[in-house]
Amino acid sequence: MKNKKILIIIAIIIITILLVVQGVFYFIKKEEDAAKQTLTDFVELINKKEYEPMYEKLTEEAKSLTDKETFVKRNQNIYEGIDATDIKVEIKECKKEEKNYNITYQEKMYTSAGEIEFTNTAIVKKQNKENKIDWSSKMIFPELKENDKVRIETIKAKRGEILDRNGNTLAEDGKIASVGIVPGKLGENKNENIQKISELVGVSVEYINEQLGKSYVKEDTFVPIKKISDNNTELKEKLLQISGILINKVDGRVYPLGKETAHLIGYVQSVSKEDLEKNEGKGYNTNSVIGKSGLELAYEQTLRGIDGTEIYIEDENKNRKVDLIKQDKKDGEDVKLTIDSNLQTKIYEQMKDDKGFFVVMNPKTGELLSLVSTPTFDSNDFVVGLTNSQWEKLNNDENKPLYSRFTQKYCPGSTFKPITGAIGLSTNKINASEDFGYSGTSWQKDSSWGNYKITTLTAYNGAKNLLNGMLHSDNIYFAQTALKIGETTFAENLNKIGFNEQVEFPISLAKSQYANNNETKIKGETKLADTGYGQGSVLVNPIHMASVYSAFSNNGNMIKPIIKYDDEKGITWKESVFTEEAVDTIKDTLIQTIENKEGNANDMKISGLTIAGKTGTAELKTSSEDTESGTLGWFDCFTVNKSDGNDWLIISMVENTQNNADGGSHYLIKKIRTLF
Repeated sequence: MKNKKILIIIAIIIITILLVVQGVFYFIKKEEDAAKQTLTDFVELINKKEYEPMYEKLTEEAKSLTDKETFVKRNQNIYEGIDATDIKVEIKECKKEEKNYNITYQEKMYTSAGEIEFTNTAIVKKQNKENKIDWSSKMIFPELKENDKVRIETIKAKRGEILDRNGNTLAEDGKIASVGIVPGKLGENKNENIQKISELVGVSVEYINEQLGKSYVKEDTFVPIKKISDNNTELKEKLLQISGILINKVDGRVYPLGKETAHLIGYVQSVSKEDLEKNEGKGYNTNSVIGKSGLELAYEQTLRGIDGTEIYIEDENKNRKVDLIKQDKKDGEDVKLTIDSNLQTKIYEQMKDDKGFFVVMNPKTGELLSLVSTPTFDSNDFVVGLTNSQWEKLNNDENKPLYSRFTQKYCPGSTFKPITGAIGLSTNKINASEDFGYSGTSWQKDSSWGNYKITTLTAYNGAKNLLNGMLHSDNIYFAQTALKIGETTFAENLNKIGFNEQVEFPISLAKSQYANNNETKIKGETKLADTGYGQGSVLVNPIHMASVYSAFSNNGNMIKPIIKYDDEKGITWKESVFTEEAVDTIKDTLIQTIENKEGNANDMKISGLTIAGKTGTAELKTSSEDTESGTLGWFDCFTVNKSDGNDWLIISMVENTQNNADGGSHYLIKKIRTLF
């Protein structure tokens, strides 16, 4: 019995010892985990750029060596200066020495020069029952001493050029003018001179004085105020007449055809905070520029150069001490377009005072030779920076110069009639010689239409067949054609030629439609009849229209539009959308519309050229009482078997033609004739 009691006591002692040991180990592990977590939390504050809370986690010894302001400024300047993001630590070892924990860890961070990785150590101390970091500059980088600095050096990469088909430059890295003030040379009339500068460059007097008042500014300092185009000779001459003005040349993106190609080429600007967040990890830094619109945006990843960057530690004597990382620069690639800049300029000069667009395409290859939208803006203005008043003027201009018209969709009016005719012939719903047998300038199917009637502009003698319908642009003929085709067949064939479908193109284009609200059905007979002659709910994108019209040059195959010169040419986008017989018939009627004296586009006839074309007037009014919505004038045409083999297909439109004595179509014909 006595031995049994002894055994029980011994067992209790052993269990007690084990529990104590386990408790000690648990306490030690808990303390160790807490020390590790202190380091992890500290690094997370760096990621969040919360430098003041970081300071509160320092030991009293560390705080005695640096005040909060100095600590915050040093960490902020270094981490944000190198664009450090996604900083991570992996703890390799944690040793306790007396009351401290020595933690060895592997650290990774992404910077503007790429990823930096290194091994470092941290000391965590318990003070006032809290874990604190015994911080020094070595925690930023192991080789960094208190008087050292982290430097970043950028080797500027070249952005690729945008060239036309003949190698002419449309966008390039060049020189722009930086207008600045040397304070000591402003003279006795300082305030008066600042006022003059303000008025000329469009920045406020307050802004100028703010720049002049910065701590680094001395009497002989060049203080940059505003960038302007280097070609703006008149403005530069006026500025240089003011005492204190100095104009230097600086690097910048330059657009030789600033207005002529603005909507197509677009522009670049300095990256914004949002750009950097959106493109994190792609090599952009605070000095980068980025494409903001047009092809500069579309081909950003091809054009952009990636700056070379070196991050290194410099000692207090300005000697290069340690290289942390180096990234070689990578110049951007050039983009060569199918655009002919000479043609682009000619068309712009013809259209610059109008609201409208021109699309010129080679119907055999799909190469877009010109894309013009007017009125326009100057891409160079966005590079040098618009003042608030300049931006408001552009943005609020009722003529919408920022609006890229060739990317939008519009009511096509009678230029839609060849499409209706081609669908009718291809589906055997009509034949070209059939006489619909009506008379006059208004018509309705029957009394079920109530007061609604289809009207056409002029009456004419002769059969109401396809040729005469096209020659005289007869709304009634094509309304009846649409009714014969029927709602379902018409919609199916419009879908077949790319309606309600996104055209593959580097710049986003509006989808063409034949019904509102993305519907795929033409609802009702009167709507169907109106659709037949390009009214109703039909809206067409001009580049899409060019592809549809290309079928009349390619035996019923629609060519894919291309803008990049190196892209494969002559690719069929939609195959056999019309029968070859239908194409031949429609093409002949379009040729006759110009060649025949009765054709309503006879003024487009040019000796030695065979041209097929169609006029169009689209009424935008919403009711018979609407007198303000105006009309659109269209003219679409294409050359047939041009002697040099380089056929042109032109889609053109001008707005607000209701008061034009020539009418919209014939106003455009005068302009198009000059191109030939």
